Amino acid sequence: MKKHKITDILIYIFSAELAGALSALLSGGFSDFFEKFKEPPLLPPSWLFPIVWTILYAVMGASAYIVSVSDNDSAAKNALNVYWIQLGVNFLWSIVFFRFEAPWAAFGVIILLLILIIIMIALFWKASPVAAIMNIPYLLWVIFASYLNFQTALIN
Repeated sequence: MKKHKITDILIYIFSAELAGALSALLSGGFSDFFEKFKEPPLLPPSWLFPIVWTILYAVMGASAYIVSVSDNDSAAKNALNVYWIQLGVNFLWSIVFFRFEAPWAAFGVIILLLILIIIMIALFWKASPVAAIMNIPYLLWVIFASYLNFQTALIN
């Protein structure tokens, strides 16, 4: 195993959190969106989303760090490439959904995100099974978000 540096793990976590924060900032108001659009069934309260996403971004960053220090350099490189791509797609989703108010386009983005998360988890597994397992809650949350996105598009 490679040498661990606290600054490195903090950089990974901070970069994931920054992607989420900038996406939220650029996407505009969550509450304003559902004043214009009908709410889908099972929509959680709006206060829950920033809490869940803050935790998920921290775990994503920590898991990417674990992959980055794994002994399997080739698996880690491939896994981290997909990690950064999925983080970029994740960044885009809320902008498409909330800022551009385009639920169907956002649904396409979130399906791409789901595919990338599954690929990322599979690649993380080769570098570090623990890092892969850490992303299961992220996958489940995005599956739930996909349902909410689809329902919002469908009823509006």
